[in-house]
Amino acid sequence: MSQTKNKKSAVREWVDALVFAVVAASLIRWLLLEPFTIPTASMEKSLLVGDFLFVSKMHYGTRIPKTPLQVPLTHQKIWGTEIPSYSDAIEIPYFRLPGFSDVERNDVVVFNYPVEFQYPSDLKTNYIKRAVGIPGDVIEIKDGDLTVNGENSPKPAEMQYSYDLITNRPLTVDFFADYGINPESFMAFSNGAGYLIWCTDQTVERLKSSPVVVSVSKRIMGKGEAEDSIFPKGSNYNWNRDNYGPLQIPAEGWTIDMTADNVIRYGFTIEKYEGHDQVEIKEGGLFIDGQKVETYTFKQNYYFMMGDNRHDSLDSRYWGFVPEDHIVGKAWFLWLSLDKYESMFSKIRWNRFFKGIE
Repeated sequence: MSQTKNKKSAVREWVDALVFAVVAASLIRWLLLEPFTIPTASMEKSLLVGDFLFVSKMHYGTRIPKTPLQVPLTHQKIWGTEIPSYSDAIEIPYFRLPGFSDVERNDVVVFNYPVEFQYPSDLKTNYIKRAVGIPGDVIEIKDGDLTVNGENSPKPAEMQYSYDLITNRPLTVDFFADYGINPESFMAFSNGAGYLIWCTDQTVERLKSSPVVVSVSKRIMGKGEAEDSIFPKGSNYNWNRDNYGPLQIPAEGWTIDMTADNVIRYGFTIEKYEGHDQVEIKEGGLFIDGQKVETYTFKQNYYFMMGDNRHDSLDSRYWGFVPEDHIVGKAWFLWLSLDKYESMFSKIRWNRFFKGIE
């Protein structure tokens, strides 16, 4: 006796297909690759505003979600609303699956913005910077040049600084475009005497040969010229973006004496990222659960991140170290790049298709 198999309705087939697609996309996004868009100029010209790239979760190992109760394919909020897309009723301790490699010095890394404390660590806003320092490194910046462990750090090929450009006549947007400087990378001085520009050393050399250019000089903050927003806050080191450190990056298992100086350097990191219930910094000392701590051993690795656009980047110089449990993945390759200042097919930067990230 034959039995007739019930045929699914068209609606049921669409629902099944949609559920399968969401599950598959969620697994790929969590385990393997996640798309990311460059929103700001902090990595120019290595990465441009409008670059679309894939972030590899495989390289450093996939992170187990801290907040598993979350609407699929969302981050902080449900699309188009202010409604949180997650619940923190259940939180899982930090754990990462085995990866291909550790974070290596000068990798371009996507990570969760550490000081966004209103969200769980895995749901903080994604940032992208270069890991210029890894656990145990001593970083120092001298007149804008980075040294790591006493040696000059390799400069990214298309690293940018800010420059004062003095010209003998007003310049147009088209003039700057010919030199690869977009409208957000230059501004006229209020007195009309010239421009502040952000560009690469190669572009500066080209500008110097222009008959309309009188001079081009790099803007460097002097040693001892304090920058109030610099990390660590409240220090009297008089550090700034161009003269910074030396500062050692904490490593898992590193033990330090909690001197008054080390409290300034590392107290914030211990308080915010090391998982203690109660931490106080007072009278030049560090107190954990009400007890003054004379020495401290770090529980995880940390990294020092900087943007390749060295004078237009909110990075570790301003908010400190990136904890290992905030690392999302390695920026792997571009799959699309769009120039918002162009129109139609000119918007597409064809030469950046499937370009690897170095």
